Amino acid sequence: MLLPLLSRPHRVAVLAFDGMAPFELGCVVEFFGLPRPELDVPWYDLTVCAQTLEPLRVVGGFTMQAAHRLDVLAAADTVIVPGVADVRGTVSPELVAALRLAHSRGARMVSICSGAFALAAAGLLDGRAATTHWRYAGLLQERFPAVEVNPSVLYVDGGDVLTSAGSAAGLDLLVHLVRNDHGPNVANAVARRLVIPPHREGGQAQFIEAAVTPVTDDDAVARAMSWALEHLAGPISVADLAGVAHMSERSFIRHFKRQTGTSPLRWVISQRVAASLPMLESTEAPVEEIGAAVGFESPVTFRHHFARAMSTSPSAYRRAFSS
Repeated sequence: MLLPLLSRPHRVAVLAFDGMAPFELGCVVEFFGLPRPELDVPWYDLTVCAQTLEPLRVVGGFTMQAAHRLDVLAAADTVIVPGVADVRGTVSPELVAALRLAHSRGARMVSICSGAFALAAAGLLDGRAATTHWRYAGLLQERFPAVEVNPSVLYVDGGDVLTSAGSAAGLDLLVHLVRNDHGPNVANAVARRLVIPPHREGGQAQFIEAAVTPVTDDDAVARAMSWALEHLAGPISVADLAGVAHMSERSFIRHFKRQTGTSPLRWVISQRVAASLPMLESTEAPVEEIGAAVGFESPVTFRHHFARAMSTSPSAYRRAFSS
């Protein structure tokens, strides 16, 4: 849902706290604090808020100082909690009250990584699906049993409350917020400037530590994936991939899912879409030819899968990035 036209910028508040890691906060600042006049859309008004105006210690040996307290956070249109200092600790009553007040006013509530623990402590995730870093998913479920924790996805969009998995998954959610607010062309342009993909296939299941053999050049699944990338222009079936891996189809699907977090055919489709992007960006070839060149059977199939992955059409993507 695109942002309504307002007489003022959309106000985003992000929480800073003592002992925080700088990455997630930096991502929020990069997305919403950097002016982007070249996009020709009303951009955001970002404020960094904390419980105290005293210097805050940051992981890495430096300090930072917020200019605003929690009353400003509670008055924002979008509130982002990029983490908590201790996933086993107690969230302060002051922060809980500010989060509840913001939500009751209609603010969009967002967490990155362990920030879900703060939203859960405020009761904002009760009865909802949510995610957090896969390392903390079990603990989040244990501490807050009313939350439906999904440890496999990169983010969960619950409308007024959104949660992301760990660290870099916050980038996926922030791109999603911009896409919801301003449409796919603006979101794609921001992603391009940040040199990140506008959409990632698969969930965080592909990053969860498991007792499996690491993927190497000799690994059967990796060998099949490499073969597929070299043959994207032609038809590729699960049987083909399983044959390259010297596995039965059922065994291959199971191993592939465990190592990548997605199915073989979904992965092939995502690779075909990804292969089409540089051609759309840097050539004038017709969309139909590009779709065929990366293995889609028809222009209709190409447009369908492209739109599902990128939330825009191939032609619109080309217009957004051709310059």
